[in-house]
Amino acid sequence: MQDAHAAPARHGDFESPVVIAWLEDPAVSESSGVVASRRDPKLLWTHNDSGDGPFLYATDEQGNRRGVWRVTGANAIDWEAIAAGPGSRPGRSYLYVGDIGDNQRARREIIVYRVPEPEVTPAAATSDRKSALITEPAEAIRLQYPDGRHDAEALLVHPVTGDIYVITKTPTATSGVYQLKAPYSASAVNRLNLLSAVRGVPTGLITGGDIASDGHAVVLCDYFSAYELRLPGGASSFDEVWGQAATSIDLGTRQQGESVCYAADGDSVYATSEKRQTPLIRVKRIRGSR
Repeated sequence: MQDAHAAPARHGDFESPVVIAWLEDPAVSESSGVVASRRDPKLLWTHNDSGDGPFLYATDEQGNRRGVWRVTGANAIDWEAIAAGPGSRPGRSYLYVGDIGDNQRARREIIVYRVPEPEVTPAAATSDRKSALITEPAEAIRLQYPDGRHDAEALLVHPVTGDIYVITKTPTATSGVYQLKAPYSASAVNRLNLLSAVRGVPTGLITGGDIASDGHAVVLCDYFSAYELRLPGGASSFDEVWGQAATSIDLGTRQQGESVCYAADGDSVYATSEKRQTPLIRVKRIRGSR
């Protein structure tokens, strides 16, 4: 992997990965999910894996800490993913936090917390876990699989429809794509629909994912690489993307890679890694390759 001062080489539709920063906040010790802010395209949101409280951490592209928020009304059993998408108020950005990890396949239901994306002001940078800022109340969207219990670490939300996608982590088989179409209930358990299998990815160890803000592509990652699926021209439905061949994206060497997302404009992919010190990796798309 190159550092930020080296000239990037090309790799398929993307340049080679570059570590553009190291996350400054020592509280981010197991970055298990990452997503680009929709309120400020220069900011990213992340959270820790199990063992932390219901905290969201804002950072910029230089790795500077930009604030810590406690998600009101949320618990953190095994937070594994974060996504951005629409919500109940038109024109407002929402964050979706996936409490979807289930290593022991013991959970009868999983939960996605939907909360309006906080405004990140300069003063917020002084907050930490002990003095965390408070989000607006979160909605708890309870989910149940139609075919038993699964472990999952990838949560995706369509940027227009708000449809939720959970992709299972299955070491010995192909990962499944489960969908919950919007609108959904915040008072009853919502039943997921098994939509497809993940094709073209060499392992079932899917640990992260995101949908591009234009709704035309999906990026997934496992512990080794990232993979992009693009919607074909003339497609009548976004869900045709799941039948497309995957293109590999080199993310370099990560200690334990569980998170990947698009930049807000879709022209780069970001990734982090669990374990301290936490790198912020960027892979730029080659101009004209979209």
